[in-house]
Amino acid sequence: MPDIYILALFASACLVLAATPGPDMLLIASRSVSQGRGAGFSSLAGIQLGTYCHALAAALGLSQLFLLVPVAYDVVRLAGAAYLLFLAWKTVRADGAASPPGGALPRLPLGRVFRQGLLTNLLNPKMALFVPALFPQFVKPGSGSLVPQMLLLATVLNLVGLLVNGLVILTASRLRRLASSSLRYRKLPQYLLGSVFAALACRLAFASRH
Repeated sequence: MPDIYILALFASACLVLAATPGPDMLLIASRSVSQGRGAGFSSLAGIQLGTYCHALAAALGLSQLFLLVPVAYDVVRLAGAAYLLFLAWKTVRADGAASPPGGALPRLPLGRVFRQGLLTNLLNPKMALFVPALFPQFVKPGSGSLVPQMLLLATVLNLVGLLVNGLVILTASRLRRLASSSLRYRKLPQYLLGSVFAALACRLAFASRH
């Protein structure tokens, strides 16, 4: 298993990565604005489960499929973009008349929010290439199976991400209360989340492997 020095070095790298605004942070923040911190943490939990899946796939060598069969990368990339566009359409088309008093958006079940976060992460081939590119630099091939080492690194990444994105969720949920207190901005969180899904879909659709 990696020693304490290696884990500390990896945690430092994770902190830089987690604190850099990216698609995951944007999705988590917009979900928190649209439905509150419970939805934000559910979305984060789905994303972090996806990180474990990518780490396990990398340890088993499955991620090499994208390098050996380029069309597989494009299939997953376009499937992810289509899924995000579907979420954008569903979000914008949500019936505002079903909103409870105070202007809050119709609340999705947290289980569905969790699954959306998980699928968004799993259908992001960039993540499938990022994990096997970074994690092997911090494992010891001679220290036993790579699977527990990769899962340990994924846990460190997720813990750092929980600290950083937890602050994002708490801050964004405060903005939600401010927006929902005014009827004028009642549908703003809904349009914001839909725009985020659409922007992520475009980013994924036109992404390259490099």
